[in-house]
Amino acid sequence: MLRSFSLAFLCGFLSTLLFHQGGVFVLYLFKVIPFQPWDFSLNPQGVPKVISLAFFGGLWAMASLLLAQKIQKNFWALQIIFGAIGPTAVAMLVVFPLKGLVVSAPVVVGGLLLNGLWGLGVAMGLKLFKLPSTR
Repeated sequence: MLRSFSLAFLCGFLSTLLFHQGGVFVLYLFKVIPFQPWDFSLNPQGVPKVISLAFFGGLWAMASLLLAQKIQKNFWALQIIFGAIGPTAVAMLVVFPLKGLVVSAPVVVGGLLLNGLWGLGVAMGLKLFKLPSTR
């Protein structure tokens, strides 16, 4: 069980760096969003923002693994939908208000897209590591 959660954390961490931030890179290139990917500026706790984001991506992936173990149907769709909705809802309903950030329709759509990409990356990682719930 510890191995599964550790690998799920790794999948989420790496998926944040590759899939989520890769999506940010593409949106930034096309001038859809104003902020750059892989932001290594420090957050108030002194941690690079992208590392903090990847850490939380790892935690979300552990929750994603638990969900996949409970619901063993439609693995790919479940991972993408969970990835899109879960982190986006928490960001928009909890994190943004705490930081005084504005939630708008384009921000929500962008969050769903980027976090859905993250969910796809997690699903690929879980399949790659052949975790028990993904066989």
